[in-house]
Amino acid sequence: MFSPLLQTIIERENYPVLTNDTLDSFLAENEDVILLVAGAHERIVEVNDVAVIYPELLKAFTGRLTPAIIDRASERDVQLRYRFNAFPSLIFLRKGGYLGTISKLLDWQDYLTEISEILSRTPTNAPAFQFPEGCLTTSAETTPQSNPR
Repeated sequence: MFSPLLQTIIERENYPVLTNDTLDSFLAENEDVILLVAGAHERIVEVNDVAVIYPELLKAFTGRLTPAIIDRASERDVQLRYRFNAFPSLIFLRKGGYLGTISKLLDWQDYLTEISEILSRTPTNAPAFQFPEGCLTTSAETTPQSNPR
């Protein structure tokens, strides 16, 4: 379930809500897409902030981006597909090809700069998954021969 604020924005702006089953056909039908993958509003304070910023970003890039929201039940599958590690995230795609992701909350000018740079890219495959900083150990600590425990 979306936050009440995000649900209101979805209804007011008539944004499509996509599932795993509808995502690929939506991407095939649209040129430049911005997907909002919100995350759990009960745990992540930035969800409502990004929900409010989302329509404003679309206005700033008028006619350039086609919006869609990922259904809560499909968020983890989309996360695995596009390999981002934080919510909320904005995923940018061109005809289904990956352009980039912005995760968490940024300052307004940083959004404008980052999105302009992302939209100038050539589509690629999603990047390899990166563990968040602090989650990795050195290879010596994880190699069975080096760890006598």
